[in-house]
Amino acid sequence: MNLIVGSEQVAPCRVFCVGMNYVEHIRELKNEIPASPVIFMKPATSLVPSGGTIEFPVHGHELHYETEVVVLIGRGGRPQTLQEARSAVAGVSLGLDMTLRDVQLALRPGGKPWELCKAFETSAPIGTFSPLTASLDLGNLSFTGSVNGVVRQRGTTADLVFSIPTLIQYLGGIWSLRRGDLIYTGTPVGVGPVKKGDRLSVEAPWCGPFEWRVA
Repeated sequence: MNLIVGSEQVAPCRVFCVGMNYVEHIRELKNEIPASPVIFMKPATSLVPSGGTIEFPVHGHELHYETEVVVLIGRGGRPQTLQEARSAVAGVSLGLDMTLRDVQLALRPGGKPWELCKAFETSAPIGTFSPLTASLDLGNLSFTGSVNGVVRQRGTTADLVFSIPTLIQYLGGIWSLRRGDLIYTGTPVGVGPVKKGDRLSVEAPWCGPFEWRVA
């Protein structure tokens, strides 16, 4: 699938994800606030557009939704300042970081990688992107996530442990960023399980609504 930014289409490249980036969610899962961003990745094949289907994985039993602001990199390179990091953003959207919580809890004690609990098929639902403009404040984007029409999560990027420009600069210090890279920036408190037949939706004053069905 291609990513839609206004009237433009961009081929997805890498999917970077950030764990434990909202304090209340960190407390919700009984974790400690990290000293630096917690990064993991999903394949681009995990992406599923709005209106699509989230397939319930066969290797786990407790599938959780995590509503997130997602940024799309439009200009590659290694940003040296926070202003350069912001300038690298082509658009902003909302998505879901679908997580097999039972599998994650089994992996965590041994310090094992998270691919089995995070990087499965259709684990990265994504909406269309609002182009980044001067009026769109990356530090104060509010959003909600709902299950079957009932709001389960409310968040704002004002509560991020690591801001969006900080995340971009951090990632650019490790990888040379590329056009089409995505960054799922973390989820607020309120995550929970879903079952087959549920409808998941995300929306914000600046984009959406976007919706998916679990099957």
